[in-house]
Amino acid sequence: MTFLLRFSKLSKLFFQIIFAITIFLPNSAQAADTLSRGNTAWIITATALVLFMTMPGLALFYGGLVRSKNFLSVLMQCFTICCLASIVWVVVGYSIAFGSNNIWWGGLSKSFLSGSDISTLSGDIPENVFFMFQMTFAIITPALIVGAYVERIKFGAVVLFSTLWVVFVYAPSTHWIWGGGLLSDLGWASKSLEGYATMDFAGGLVVHANAAVAALIIAKFLGSRKGFPNDLHPPHSPGLVMIGAAMLWVGWFGFNAGSALAANGTAGMALTVTHISAATACLTWSLIEYFKFGKPSLVGIATGAIAGLATITPGSGFVGPAGAIVYGALAAIVCFYMISLVKNSWKIDDSLDVFAVHGVGGILGILLTAFFADKSLGGVGLPEGVSMGTAFLGQLIATGVTIVWAGIAAFILLKITQFFVGLRVSDEDETDGLDITYHGERSYDL
Repeated sequence: MTFLLRFSKLSKLFFQIIFAITIFLPNSAQAADTLSRGNTAWIITATALVLFMTMPGLALFYGGLVRSKNFLSVLMQCFTICCLASIVWVVVGYSIAFGSNNIWWGGLSKSFLSGSDISTLSGDIPENVFFMFQMTFAIITPALIVGAYVERIKFGAVVLFSTLWVVFVYAPSTHWIWGGGLLSDLGWASKSLEGYATMDFAGGLVVHANAAVAALIIAKFLGSRKGFPNDLHPPHSPGLVMIGAAMLWVGWFGFNAGSALAANGTAGMALTVTHISAATACLTWSLIEYFKFGKPSLVGIATGAIAGLATITPGSGFVGPAGAIVYGALAAIVCFYMISLVKNSWKIDDSLDVFAVHGVGGILGILLTAFFADKSLGGVGLPEGVSMGTAFLGQLIATGVTIVWAGIAAFILLKITQFFVGLRVSDEDETDGLDITYHGERSYDL
């Protein structure tokens, strides 16, 4: 018994000594394992939410807006792009976006996640989790373009163009803004912008502007659907449009709040302002419809939600709740009237309003962030020494660079696609619908 008592005392003394040594160890030794389980769990959850945005959210939202004879073709296009973008991301996309080759592109050193294993970290989360989270962005961005060419494009053209577009437009643009590239320090454009990084928290430029510019160009390239703009059938299923929009709304919490890459206050505020902007845009859009047409529509309120969500995306990690209300209201007003401008004045059949809603919304959000990120307007604060005017200049330059490259590249890639597989379906196929002519199936057995 005496032996056991002495052993117990010695054991207690031993652990006390170990504890004391641990306390006074250098910080580097204590921080050897910096994995955050909480942050990892949140980003895994956010990854699932963002994937949910494309499948089934965006697919149902777009699918409900087209005629029933083309419903399955839209689902097929979104599903296929999800698979294509995933493989491209593994092979070269992630490496181009997040490698460290130079300011233009990241190189190929991270192809197939080379040099990374299950213990490799990106910040305080596993790199494979960061890789997957970013993959879901690479999936939904080319899928957004689907809305511009529904009901009249060859399936092979969707496959080839989307593959090339992820490699030559999406991945480099991601590198420029989020990967330490060209637009992460705008000092080359102006001395006043030295050290200034483009404020695009979750993809106003990387996702929405890039996709929307391509959408506008491809819609112009393809030409209009038969009967455009006055003799087109209304959406075949407003109910599906609402269901898809609701899925997108929920998934957007992962999109924006997940971009904090941590389970912290920034993620919480991003989630909060995302919801407030969407809700404000919905109500504003419905009010516009009520005063203009006498009846607010389900498709209208759903479209308003997407406009509010797209507009708050770039500023979601920088602005506060009051700013989110302004974002949502302006999103509805500006995007509503841009739809009419694109279709009726520009005569471009951007079928599901990708440019007017996602592009204009994303760009509007980018520019508003220069003001509403300031603490005086409820934001988290602009970078030290940066005024609203300087920030606006930086945001404007980044927007211009993104739009110019997205436009030039999309045009070239469309020419390549047209040469190898063609773009537009035959008149007969368009009349019969793409569900049966390209996929051998019908949406409904009527």
